[in-house]
Parts: sequence; C-alpha cells; structure tokens
Amino acid sequence: MSNWRFKEIVVLSALSVVFAVVYLAFLPVGKILVGFFGPIGYDLIFGIWFIVSIIAAYIIRKPGAAFISETIAAMVEVLLGSAVGPLLIVSGMIQGLGAEAAFAATRWKNYSTWVLMAAGVGAALFSFAYGYFMSGYAALSTTYVFGMLIARMVSGALIAGLLGKALSDGLAQTGVLSSFALGKEYRRKKAA
Repeated sequence: MSNWRFKEIVVLSALSVVFAVVYLAFLPVGKILVGFFGPIGYDLIFGIWFIVSIIAAYIIRKPGAAFISETIAAMVEVLLGSAVGPLLIVSGMIQGLGAEAAFAATRWKNYSTWVLMAAGVGAALFSFAYGYFMSGYAALSTTYVFGMLIARMVSGALIAGLLGKALSDGLAQTGVLSSFALGKEYRRKKAA
C-alpha cells in the first residue's frame, strides 16, 4: 500500500465498514431463503457478501483493493458481533482473494463490466471451495452441490459484479469520486 494516497485508504476503509453492516443485515434474509429453499438459499444472494471487493477495486483500481476491503469488512463484522466469530475473517480473506484474482489476471488494468462480473465469480469460486470443506457440503448430493455452486457464481456475477458497478457508477455521477480512478474515467467519457 506504499503507493496509495491517504484518501484512497480512507474510502476503502469507509466502504468496508459500511458493507460490514450491510453484510450483517443480509444474514436474516439468507436465513429466510434457507427456510424456503434449503442450503442453496444463501447462495442465491451470496454475491452481496462480495460486493465491497468489487466496488473498492473498481473505484480505486490498485492491487490489493479487493482483498483488503473484503478482509476489513470481515474484521468489522466480527467486531460488531457476528455469530461466526474470527473464522469469518478467514472467509473474508478468501472471498477477497477470489475477487482480486480476476483483477490480477488483467494486471489491474481492466475494470470493464466483464472483469467486474468475473471478480464476483472468482469470489464465488474461492468461497465455495472453502465452504465445501468447512460447511460439510460433501454430505449433500452432487447435483445439489453443483446447483449451489452455479447459484453462487451467478449471484457473484450479478449482485457483486453488476450491482457493484451500478452503485459505483452512480457515485461517480455525483462527482464525489472525481479524484479517484473511476471518477477520472467518468469525466473523460463525459467530455468525449
């Protein structure tokens, strides 16, 4: 983070704290969906738990933004009293690594819609692999587990990728991100 500006660190931290609260707020929604659909219920909305990594990386556009933001969000969730406890930090780190992998694959130079969606899918894949071993998915039928994986990947692409892009673009339109990479890109497009 040696080449990060102070305001980038502040924005990344603020986003992480805000989304930690959002993440906790969505737990009851996930529980309701699990009540209706079984374990796959969480996977239908799992993308919400990856969204800060996409937003932070899209706005700041520096290596580590996805990983750090997701890790901080998980730490804040634990501090706010998440029932999962400290293992949640590991989960956040894994999700952040999955998103970061998509940006790393482009050498942190491409933040197109497709790359943002791929980052959501990356977070889904990494988190699912971790969850498979930690949550006992092996006890479920292979078909059901495959359905869970597909649902999580779609959720990562649509909720984290597309919704994260839409929220970030909305912020850029207000001008509050004018000194960030996304804000500068938005100004260039608007001037063209």
